[in-house]
Amino acid sequence: MSHITLIRHGQANTGARDEESYDRLSDLGRQQSAWLCMHLKDCADHHTRFYSGNLNRHLATTDAMETGLERIEDPRLNELEYFKLSQLLEEQQGVAMPVEREEFIAHLPRVFQAWQDGALDDAPESFQDFETRVADAFTEIGRRAGPALVVTSGGVIALAMRDMLSLDIPAMARVDLAIMNT
Repeated sequence: MSHITLIRHGQANTGARDEESYDRLSDLGRQQSAWLCMHLKDCADHHTRFYSGNLNRHLATTDAMETGLERIEDPRLNELEYFKLSQLLEEQQGVAMPVEREEFIAHLPRVFQAWQDGALDDAPESFQDFETRVADAFTEIGRRAGPALVVTSGGVIALAMRDMLSLDIPAMARVDLAIMNT
């Protein structure tokens, strides 16, 4: 069995309201990535493989980490399109996208549930396709020898935890909300 360390990218643009605007690290996000690199070196963790999604925030995080390992980019490790899903939920069901964090905590499980139920017409991908692509990526990574670092996003990590712990959608959303950057 392979050892996989999941890492959420550094802090992105927290004021964003769309996928493109969100997909860049803040100054703090770059610093978080460098701190993580120092921590891994201090712990003498010896990872032999290094994976990431290919979103800008994933690549910027891995660049700042300076692990010395060759990065393997895998788009199956990319995040779900939360902003697009939220826009669809608002357009089709009248559930407004949140402005404050407290609203976001209640909003995320609603988005996930509507998405899983197939209640969002024209979703960028189905929930089942998201599950399949993420599971396929982790299965492939897990089959290879040596410990692996995987830089991805909160939704991907939450889905992995859902699969490992048999979580329902509300619990998956709570896990997603609890995952800190780097």
